[in-house]
Amino acid sequence: MTQAPFQLQPHNPDVLMCIANLSNDEVFTPPELVNQMLDTLAMSWASTNNGANIWADKEVSFLDPCTKSGVFLREITKRLTVGLEEQIPDLTERVNHILTKQVYGIAITELTSLLARRSVYCSKYANGIHSVARKFRSEEGNIWFERTEHKWIKGSCQFCGASKAEYARGASLETHAYRFVHSEHAHSLIKELFGGKMHFDVVIGNPPYQLSTGGTGGAGVQARPIYNLFVEQAKSLDPRYLCMVTPSRWFSGGMGLDEFRESMLKDSRIRVIQDFPDSNDVFPGTQIKGGVSYFLWDRDNPGDAQVSTINNGKVVSVSTRPIIEPGLDIFVRYNEGINILKKVFKVEGGDIDGRLELPVDKRFINFVSAIGPFGLGTTFRGKDSARAGDVKVYRNGGIGYIARREISKETRVIDKWKVFIPPAGSGSDSFPHPILGKPFVGEPGSISSWTYLYIGPFKNRGEATNVVSYISTRLFRFLVLLRKSTQHATRSVYTFVPNQDFSKSWTDEELYSKYKLTQREIAFVESMVRPAGDADE
Repeated sequence: MTQAPFQLQPHNPDVLMCIANLSNDEVFTPPELVNQMLDTLAMSWASTNNGANIWADKEVSFLDPCTKSGVFLREITKRLTVGLEEQIPDLTERVNHILTKQVYGIAITELTSLLARRSVYCSKYANGIHSVARKFRSEEGNIWFERTEHKWIKGSCQFCGASKAEYARGASLETHAYRFVHSEHAHSLIKELFGGKMHFDVVIGNPPYQLSTGGTGGAGVQARPIYNLFVEQAKSLDPRYLCMVTPSRWFSGGMGLDEFRESMLKDSRIRVIQDFPDSNDVFPGTQIKGGVSYFLWDRDNPGDAQVSTINNGKVVSVSTRPIIEPGLDIFVRYNEGINILKKVFKVEGGDIDGRLELPVDKRFINFVSAIGPFGLGTTFRGKDSARAGDVKVYRNGGIGYIARREISKETRVIDKWKVFIPPAGSGSDSFPHPILGKPFVGEPGSISSWTYLYIGPFKNRGEATNVVSYISTRLFRFLVLLRKSTQHATRSVYTFVPNQDFSKSWTDEELYSKYKLTQREIAFVESMVRPAGDADE
């Protein structure tokens, strides 16, 4: 059977801008973002290769280990097709070389493998009569997919932590056992999939973000991050460059991400971070709490990272700085936040020889409880009216009562003054917003369900009221924001907040003066944090 004449034609509109996402966990990457990433890669390549054009190098190989729509491979192919024109003048020969020798993908599902092949080869089959490639013998070409099974140990997958109850499925359903991260030896996997002694110069993509563990916490079903596994496996392939899109929550939080965050923060090969605090700037109509970002990892050129913040399609801040400041255990995503944090810590004696750490007696976090401090879940209702000796419970939707003898946790604070605050803040990632939920004073004889944390205890109502005034300041909530990666506001988000003298109330003006913030710094704080008491808080 004769193949159709070769042709490359642009599509208008681009079909890959029009398809819907499969889910929040498997988000199709818009071509615009892909091209931003490829531009970043090309600039870095040129800066370390005497100005060379990566798209004019016929030896460079690319791998997308989490292929969905095929957009990364398609856009790379388009650039190489232009860049290699002088070296390989014949268009058919040039495209054959690119598709068979330079561009590779590992699809995450059968559906995405078919979609990706159509995007890259213009055909369901790489060796089909309509394929723009001419030399593939197999139907899959260099975009691999084969059903993979999880390896179950005690109810969860050994490799990705997926729940057996959720993902042990019949043959008619996808397993979501992504092949790239279901192998102990990445190099052996690549040899198995593509043969020979393959080594990729560039690994690039947008991995799946999470899988359900099947467990439940106080707020419902839990999900385990999985994108970190793709990043770690990609690094183990030892490419020259690694560029991936991930949720930004790894900067400071995320279940099971402590080791991953530590390894990333210590890795001076991360040279670029492009951060989008509002995921709608990248994935319209898809809200990913804490925003998204992409990073560029340069194996052979360690150094400081260029950190950019993008909001509403505009670069609002750029700074070249260490990915981690001495004394901190997170990545501070806002460039302006670094100097503000340093000023606050310096006044409080927490900036010694450039190491940022509040003295123990200056830490507001000492007052903050863990989630569910009194052992009562989110569904607790309690009695509608109090009997002698009962304790008032501030719960979801109102107030209930419970016998004092039924409380076994944190009994020491039951009869003290305290402040209650929700463990979840604003659900918005657009700014300014309140950051935290509304605090209120809790009188002696009161506790809370899982719906609130408590802050305290305090000597009297006056102290508790003054704490509420402090929490209500924009600067307090900005310092919380620097550690808050999602809407959840657990105890750890208060790490950067210093203690104050609570014999008096506090205002932003007093705090700005105390820490000597400039007008520009004040303007930035107020651009991020809404005044307390706004109608939609």
